[in-house]
Amino acid sequence: MTTRFYPEERVALFIDGANLHAAARALGFDIDYKRLLKYFQEQCRLIRAFYYTALIEDQEYSPLRPLVDWLDYNGFTMVTKPTKEFTDAMGRRKIKGNMDIELAIDVLDMSAHLDHVVLFSGDGDFRRLVEAVQRRGVRVSVVSTTRSQPPMVADELRRQADVFVELEELSPLIARQHAPRGAPASAASPAPGPEPAAEDRGA
Repeated sequence: MTTRFYPEERVALFIDGANLHAAARALGFDIDYKRLLKYFQEQCRLIRAFYYTALIEDQEYSPLRPLVDWLDYNGFTMVTKPTKEFTDAMGRRKIKGNMDIELAIDVLDMSAHLDHVVLFSGDGDFRRLVEAVQRRGVRVSVVSTTRSQPPMVADELRRQADVFVELEELSPLIARQHAPRGAPASAASPAPGPEPAAEDRGA
């Protein structure tokens, strides 16, 4: 894959956890966050890797907790908040855990210290954010996929990005590698548990 980074470029990753998880699952693989971090550390001067996710507070056990704890101890900056439960107009129970505002504020705050922002999300709501960061002289790459049905990236976000990175092309470098049966477990990051669906996150 052609490199899209310069060795001395100051780069930060901003990962919309639920969005990336859904895109990877649509392509049939799980992300190994240890491999993902190593890949970017080898490509550029990685300043920060932010991961955003909402957590259901009143659950006795959250399937996301092992991943969140692993990321927190292994080089990622975690940004979490509790989900909110509400009932829609049809009387259905919904869970909302949108992290867009938190991500946008961090991108704007960090942009003065960066040359390149890598946004792992296909959410079209981020188009104006990308435009604002570009006006500050920062390049923006968007990582998502057009190869799922339906595509996981909004067309307006893809057009606004300086570079669009197809997630499927990154998969040989960042996908979780399943060990042969009977082999010892590797030090890979835990497989992520199910995230709230996009419609339940207020996306």
